[in-house]
Amino acid sequence: MPDVEIRKLITSVEEIYHEGGPRAEKPLRRAAVMAVIRNPFAGRYEPEIQGFMEDLKPLGLQMAQKLIDALGGDPSVVEGYGKGAIIGAAGELEHGALWHAPGGYAMRELLGGAKAIVPSAKKVGGPGVRLDVPITHKDASYVRSHFDAMEVGVNDAPRADELAFILVMTTGARVHDRAGGLAAQDIRGEDGLR
Repeated sequence: MPDVEIRKLITSVEEIYHEGGPRAEKPLRRAAVMAVIRNPFAGRYEPEIQGFMEDLKPLGLQMAQKLIDALGGDPSVVEGYGKGAIIGAAGELEHGALWHAPGGYAMRELLGGAKAIVPSAKKVGGPGVRLDVPITHKDASYVRSHFDAMEVGVNDAPRADELAFILVMTTGARVHDRAGGLAAQDIRGEDGLR
């Protein structure tokens, strides 16, 4: 398979103190990292693309580590995660699907075996397009307090022959969560759901 050619990496960190309610003593931190790479399949239909997932594994690990570092370097503070892909116009949606395993497993590995499925979103779009990357609790997908999304994008990507792969991590629940459901402290941790 072709080499992974990175054009740029973008890291973004948000600190959220309130959403109109009382100011939190400790802000929710959300971080995203985006890698803009050349799409080796742009402009043509290629029937065999799965091998590129293996080539993307080191990128997934590099990006997951950048997120942990951006959140202070301690993986134990991470409670939520998500992933996404934006495919340039000369690519196809399936090229973004190649990010599922390398992105998801990288975060699980560096976070010590997180159990929940890593939610994802993908779409085809041009430079400047934004993607709402879904977020759930890393150990139990049914924890409502951690249902969230982080909007990610960059003004000059993806170009038609590029892919923008995204990972997101958070340090906790929405600042004013009060929608009920399974609480993080009540996670059983058996199946990634509850």
